[in-house]
Amino acid sequence: MKVSDFIKMDARRAFDVLKLGGIAIIPMDVGYTCVGGSGEALKKIFDTKRRQFSKRNAMVGDLTIAQELYELSQKGWDLINVITGDYGLPLGAIGPCKLDHPLLNVLDREAIAASTKDGTLVMLLNAGPFQAEIARLSLAEMHPIFGSSANLSLNGTKFRVEDIEPEICAIADIIIDHGLRKYHFYQQSSTLLNVETFEVVRRGSNYEIIADICSRRFGVKLED
Repeated sequence: MKVSDFIKMDARRAFDVLKLGGIAIIPMDVGYTCVGGSGEALKKIFDTKRRQFSKRNAMVGDLTIAQELYELSQKGWDLINVITGDYGLPLGAIGPCKLDHPLLNVLDREAIAASTKDGTLVMLLNAGPFQAEIARLSLAEMHPIFGSSANLSLNGTKFRVEDIEPEICAIADIIIDHGLRKYHFYQQSSTLLNVETFEVVRRGSNYEIIADICSRRFGVKLED
């Protein structure tokens, strides 16, 4: 994906804050995301959002990071490649991962526990050029980025910075405002799909298209 100098500059500014352990609100095609660069930052986000303990953080990734961390069957890789490549859609992929990978070892055990479940990891893929660039920096400099949507729990994904609750904005060390986000018309964040089991964990943006892909290309009817 070709990324402009404007995007590269803003991604670098946000990443530098995260690398120092801070909190950033950043633009994704599926809405604004609040991310942290340390266990302390992730706990602060979690507490401020008033999230349920059962909820997990998602990793900001790309296909290269996925290839580094995931342990998938060929069908799992095919599913990711078809949804994000052939159809160009964002996806919250869920799959078994290498918990001992150096990229994850940067975080403390508590942060890893809050970001994984039963050896699986949620990774946001293909959510726009900003995400692509900050994910590239994440792997290049071996510093993981985790977070969740920039809103109070159960208040809905925000697609403009001005709609984000003041409590969330107040904890951010940097806010990257790129205006109205691409998939605002869904009023939902990414669809979360276990790419090994085809389990729908969250029905989100582009769900109908993803369900059609699973049926047409893989012969699987999604149950949500």
